[in-house]
Amino acid sequence: MKIAFISTRGIPNNYGGFEQFAEYISVGLAKRGHEVTVYSPNFHPYKENSYKGVRIKHIYSPETWMGSSVGSFFYDFASLKDALRNENFDIIYEAGYTSIIPAYIWFNVKKRKRPIFTTNMDGLENKRSKFSPMVRCFLDWEEKMAVRYSHYLIADNMGIHDYYKEKYGKESKFLAYGADIHDDFNVEYLAEFGLRPEEYYILIARLEPENNIVMTIEGYLNSKENGRRPLIIVGKANTPHGKELVEKYGKEKNIRFVGGIYDFEKLDSVRHFSLAYFHGHSVGGTNPSLLEAMAAGCFVLAHDNIFNRAVLKDNALYYPSAEKVTEYFNNIDDITKKTKVTSTASNIEVIRNEYSWEHLVDEHERYFKWLLEQK
Repeated sequence: MKIAFISTRGIPNNYGGFEQFAEYISVGLAKRGHEVTVYSPNFHPYKENSYKGVRIKHIYSPETWMGSSVGSFFYDFASLKDALRNENFDIIYEAGYTSIIPAYIWFNVKKRKRPIFTTNMDGLENKRSKFSPMVRCFLDWEEKMAVRYSHYLIADNMGIHDYYKEKYGKESKFLAYGADIHDDFNVEYLAEFGLRPEEYYILIARLEPENNIVMTIEGYLNSKENGRRPLIIVGKANTPHGKELVEKYGKEKNIRFVGGIYDFEKLDSVRHFSLAYFHGHSVGGTNPSLLEAMAAGCFVLAHDNIFNRAVLKDNALYYPSAEKVTEYFNNIDDITKKTKVTSTASNIEVIRNEYSWEHLVDEHERYFKWLLEQK
């Protein structure tokens, strides 16, 4: 099979979830003899034309001077134009729809028999509160266009699958992200942050409103744990909401904003040795950071929504409000004593059986073969 991955910021990953996915799946498929191409913006630091058997096509992107919000439209358009005019792919995997829709419409991809277009619909972008009403209206239109113009849809979470089935009557293929299970955690990394094993709580997220960081912080501040074990918040504070959070809570002695941690071994160790991990994401699909927390053996407390429940099932505690967070904090010692060992072990088994990268390479290979069998 000749497969292309479009709309990522290239591999090897130095950006985020889609890029990590593209790296693992493309390399895995290439090892099995498939011809795989990943489109990469020209500003990516990796300049070679291949990576572990995967062909890299470097496409000019104006994001560095135009900004990602606008520049990504031009990058995606140029990538798709190249894929259709200069290549002969069997399948194009589109990673998200928010900046590809004008190109989908311009090239009228729905009418093409080859290549087959399958679009990963990512999260519910038009529900993200960081966007203005006008932007959300535009994203709602883009969602409709993605459903209309894609040959096939991919959902990385059963909650996303059910959403598209209910709203549009459109089936989507459930194909999740993955995570690696590690056992090489290093307690020495904690010294950099003045932490001790199981004597702190952690939250890792982009500092955006829909990740419910305020809910966790307020729940913590109103609990008996405030002043006992600190709450560590990992994520860049350069977003408007991030700056608001630091302004409001940055002077709290036991709320620590430590910025982003990009050394994965360090980040995984900081995750692993926490007493509990808070996951407040509420409008995405299967969030990679949640899978990584599960794989690291974290005891997870998650915002109560269909996406988190679809992944964690009964292996987490759920909170719909700051008051519930406070209740959990006030009883955390009893809770962890009763449930932490069993829930963390169950989550690791879920990762091993459902979200391992090798398993997901199998699933994607089967899916791509199935696509080529359809009329």
